Amino acid sequence: MALDRATVKKIALLARIKVPESELDSLAGELSSILTWVEQLNKIDTGNVQPMAGGGHLALPKRADAVTDGGAPEKVLANAPERVETYYAVPKVVE
Repeated sequence: MALDRATVKKIALLARIKVPESELDSLAGELSSILTWVEQLNKIDTGNVQPMAGGGHLALPKRADAVTDGGAPEKVLANAPERVETYYAVPKVVE
């Protein structure tokens, strides 16, 4: 598939890429060769080819959605600049 200057200009506009007028012809040639290569790939029959990678058919392991305190409140509060009992102490923001 051969692209002309106008098509390349429109693609650049849609992609928000600034392409100088002097480079439109060379870019048209490069894009045309890429599209020709993709057309060749589309002609290949892949109906009997098994996927080599991917995990679309696998289910991800799930964990129970349970609220916990993490089991180590002292470790969590060790870096607190100020604390009140087992809570972070923060400055009052609203008066």
